[in-house]
Amino acid sequence: MGSHSAAQAGETAVSAPGKVLLAGGYLVLDRDYTGLVFGLDARIHVVVQPVKTIEGVALREITVKSPQFTDATWEYGYSLSELGGGIKVTQLRASASLALQRNIFIETTLSYVLTYISTISRSAIPASSITILADNDYYSHPSSTITHDQRQAAPTPRSRFHTFHVPVHEAHKTGLGSSAALVTALTAALLAHYLPPRRFRLADQDPASSRRRLHNLAQAAHCAAQGKVGSGFDVAAAVYGSCLYRRFSAGLLAGLPEPGAQGFARRLAALVDEEEEEEEPRGGGDGVAWDGVVERDRVRIPRGVRLVMADVDCGSQTPGMVKKVLGWREGNAAEARRLWGLLQARNEALAEELVRLAAEDAGGAGAYDGLRRIIAGVRELIREMSAKTGVPIEPKSQTALLDACAAVPGVIDGLVPGAGGYDAIALLVEDREEVLEGLREFLKGWEGGASEEEGGKIGKVSMLGVREDMEGVRAEDPAEYKEWLT
Repeated sequence: MGSHSAAQAGETAVSAPGKVLLAGGYLVLDRDYTGLVFGLDARIHVVVQPVKTIEGVALREITVKSPQFTDATWEYGYSLSELGGGIKVTQLRASASLALQRNIFIETTLSYVLTYISTISRSAIPASSITILADNDYYSHPSSTITHDQRQAAPTPRSRFHTFHVPVHEAHKTGLGSSAALVTALTAALLAHYLPPRRFRLADQDPASSRRRLHNLAQAAHCAAQGKVGSGFDVAAAVYGSCLYRRFSAGLLAGLPEPGAQGFARRLAALVDEEEEEEEPRGGGDGVAWDGVVERDRVRIPRGVRLVMADVDCGSQTPGMVKKVLGWREGNAAEARRLWGLLQARNEALAEELVRLAAEDAGGAGAYDGLRRIIAGVRELIREMSAKTGVPIEPKSQTALLDACAAVPGVIDGLVPGAGGYDAIALLVEDREEVLEGLREFLKGWEGGASEEEGGKIGKVSMLGVREDMEGVRAEDPAEYKEWLT
């Protein structure tokens, strides 16, 4: 594969951040509104290693491992389809006695990215081995899963990544955007591994075009894996970091054929590279320009303030909630327009106040009073949306928890982020160790009551180790992961 750079000769490591949609849940589904998204320093890490083969033997296999979980190995074969259908990826059975456990996010991402790579290089794509690691805060890990010896052991490099002792599908996610971070990190790692730096690179001086192509390709793969076109704010945060985000037109992906179908490779490359096609126009009538908007300069965290998240051991069924809210909106257009407009204004005010505080380096008594008022105003409208739609976006038990947290010294205020419900809460706090310790102690003793009419109860609440991360996807040193690589 001589046309590629020497990058494939070594190992390639990439990480991408999780996310929290601090403000703009439900609004971000509509292009008329925006979402205030923070990247999180909990990251998904992907390491790609070349597979050594006997001279003259060309393997067409990729093995993917997630060693923190049991039985988390997937093997794939890949081949070039006819009629421009791109690279067809087929999961292989490691043993005749084992049932195939599909991972649709990995499988779809491989299909999309290898197809895109095949449109740039006509050489065969060599085999590789891929390792995926997740920072601990992506999953709840009850102390019962950690042995006495593990607790007593001195910290080791491995302690950054817990072993969860369960299959991936049984692990309890904390809602930090693991699928978007996985798809983004895997896409970036494959592009960086197989393409020469002049075509793709992740570095401080990387051309904007590299990151934009990565964004477009990861969005397309993530939407396909989900089986629907989402708003894409989670992928945008994984690529760019914290930002104010306006979604792309849903019709943008409408004309893209299925992988393996005639013309898939050409259509995908035109979509990713935002090039006009010489033949027929794509579906949706939107051309090929991605019309989403990512504004990084409109999001800041003031010095002396940090974002904290608390994992609420309960969880919501987000798709059902979204469907119900959108159903109410359709039947109450004028009322919804009023409510959405007010929320948009208050969400923008929240972003502006954070930027103002960061620019003025404000601190001291009363410095955050304006911020508190704005967050209180946002929460008031979210509770109104909850009442009108009948969806527990900020349930009463979450209201009680947020109000109680806000009374802890040094806590500014917080929100139920994203689609709301009984997932993790997000808090803005003064970045001092005594504040964090006080909040930890308070949460240890918190007991959430049941709310029968809302059908949910908050279980144990614990502080996650995450904070905001302004940086998006980045290259890493493969040596950092040696203990996990085989």
